[in-house]
Amino acid sequence: MPRKPEKIPEEFKTYEEAADFWDTHDSMDYIDNLEEIEMEVNIQKKHFLIEVDMKIAGILQESARKKGVSASYLANELLHKQLADAV
Repeated sequence: MPRKPEKIPEEFKTYEEAADFWDTHDSMDYIDNLEEIEMEVNIQKKHFLIEVDMKIAGILQESARKKGVSASYLANELLHKQLADAV
């Protein structure tokens, strides 16, 4: 006899908690709990390659690690602020 899947929590406290749940549970066990939705996605993100001095890249990566963000995110934030101040 197949075992009954664990109940899905009403609410997850964090994204990490939700991720942990779904990392250890098969969504197909909950197919009756899921509902179909329609959504439109318009992704317009572009990536650019910019050469950066190796020392600066190291400082950026270490700074990003300490802040808990990606180096790409931190670089974007720093450039945004610097360029806004320059205008």
